[in-house]
Amino acid sequence: MRAMGYAAEVTLSDGQRYASLGGVTVRNRRLVLLWLRHQALRLASGHGSAVRDELPAGVRPVRFHGSDAPERLRFWATDHRGQEDAIQALETGFPLPINVVDPAVGLSLTLAGWRGCLADHP
Repeated sequence: MRAMGYAAEVTLSDGQRYASLGGVTVRNRRLVLLWLRHQALRLASGHGSAVRDELPAGVRPVRFHGSDAPERLRFWATDHRGQEDAIQALETGFPLPINVVDPAVGLSLTLAGWRGCLADHP
């Protein structure tokens, strides 16, 4: 029997290529949202070190060339209404994509969360 849980991943794309910067699988939507918020703030602040005392290790750092992407990440992570909308989307089973673009170099960063199966359980 498969247990339901949530997954999240941070990806980077230049329109031609795609790279995963890291991800996590957790048991509930609040933890996946917490992980995504934490990664958004880490990326916005430019901190590359993983926080080992909260959740699994964080994503690899990205160097932004403009200020739009970090500001959008910071805004999403700290906007109360946006967080409520995000938790409701996850609760109803919809995927949660957060997309930001660094227009200075044309990179698109996506933080995504979704409902899925954790693993096989007897």
